[in-house]
Amino acid sequence: MRIDLPFAKVATGSAESLPVAVINGRTPGPRIWLSAAIHGDELNGIDIVRRVLRRLDAKSLRGAVIAVPIVNPLGFIIESRYLPDRRDLNRSFPGSRRGSTAARLAHLFMDEVVSQCSVGIDLHTATNHRTNIPQIRADIDDAETLRLVKAFGAPYTIHATARKGSLRRAATKLGATVLLYEAGQPHRFDDDAIETGVTGVLRCLRSLRMIDARLPRSKPTRLIRRTRWVRARRGGLAEMMVKLGDHVETGQPIAAISDAFGTRPTQVKATDTGWIIARTLRPLVNSGDALVHIATSEGPDSDEPAERQR
Repeated sequence: MRIDLPFAKVATGSAESLPVAVINGRTPGPRIWLSAAIHGDELNGIDIVRRVLRRLDAKSLRGAVIAVPIVNPLGFIIESRYLPDRRDLNRSFPGSRRGSTAARLAHLFMDEVVSQCSVGIDLHTATNHRTNIPQIRADIDDAETLRLVKAFGAPYTIHATARKGSLRRAATKLGATVLLYEAGQPHRFDDDAIETGVTGVLRCLRSLRMIDARLPRSKPTRLIRRTRWVRARRGGLAEMMVKLGDHVETGQPIAAISDAFGTRPTQVKATDTGWIIARTLRPLVNSGDALVHIATSEGPDSDEPAERQR
C-alpha cells in the first residue's frame, strides 16, 4: 500500500508530501520502520529500502513494515543535506505541529510512522565529501539493541549516544529500538554499501521472526567504544595513504600534505591504533579538516563525539 502524507505547501502553492509504503503481513508480528534520506543528499538508503521492499511478500510476512525511502523530500529535490531554510531535519525531532517546516515534517513522521512501530532502522551515508565504511551506530548497552546489532552483521558497530533533536533520540524516548546504518558517501550509489545494508535489514527482519529468508551468514560485528578523528595540521593538497577498513598503528603515516608544487610535504600520523572507518574524499584541505576516523576495539566512549552521531 502506498500513501502520500502532505506536510507543506511550497512556493508554487502545490503540496509536498511524504511518500510511505506499508506492507502488512497476513499474520501478526512486530512493526518496523525503514527510513532513508533524512538528509536529502544521502542516497544509499533509498536504494536499500527499494531493494528490501522487492524482497518482501505480504503473504509470508509476519507483522508490518513501514518504509519511508525519502524522509526529507525538499532536501532530496535540491540534493541538499538540509531543508531549503537550512534546517537539519535530524536535529528537529520530535517536532511540532505548528513549527518550522522541519518541525512539522518531524512531527508528522513521529506521529504517523514512529509511534506505530517498536523497531526502526534509519539509513544514512557520510557527509561533506567523506565516505564511511558500513557501520551501525547504536546503544550497545541495551540488550535488545545489541541483539539486533549482531543480527544486522555490519562490519563495525559504534556505541554512540543519540544527539538532541535526532530521530534516534526521539524514537528511543517512545520506547522504540533503533539502529542507525552509515555507509558510503552522499550523492552517489555504492553497491557494496547498499548490499550490506539490504542483507543487514533482512537479517533483522528474520531475527524478529518476520521473515524466513535464507541469507548469507554474517561475520561477528566489531564493537567499538572509542573513536577519534585525525585532522590536518596545515592546509594544502592531501595524499591519503590508507583505505577504509585498514588497520593502523599509532604513529603510522596516514597522509601527506604539501603545496601545489609538491614541495616539503608534511606527514600526518595516526593518533591511535585501530581501524579506518571513515575518510575524506577531498584532496584540498585546510588546517583542522578531518582526514580519517579511527575506531579502536576497547576503551571509554569517544573523547571527541563522532561527528556523525545521529
